[in-house]
Amino acid sequence: MKEKKRNSKTNYKRIDSMKDKEIDYSDIEELDDKFWEKAEVVFPHPKVKVTIRLDPQIIVWFKEKGDHYQTRINAVLRSYVKTKEGKGKQH
Repeated sequence: MKEKKRNSKTNYKRIDSMKDKEIDYSDIEELDDKFWEKAEVVFPHPKVKVTIRLDPQIIVWFKEKGDHYQTRINAVLRSYVKTKEGKGKQH
């Protein structure tokens, strides 16, 4: 597995080396038929590729936070829109 820079206190080497039987699932409820009766598949909306001009320091800041900087920029913009629209449903 390729090592990625992770900003976490989690011991990923220990987690990655664990066997399935060593994982403690006791705090997770069993998924019974009642759960699956209410379950629905939710597909994410496809993203639209755009070109946008941003200040260099904005891009540097987001990239310094790690991989998936474009996803984080999208999340910030979504949060801004949600705040401006009020407490409506996110799209």
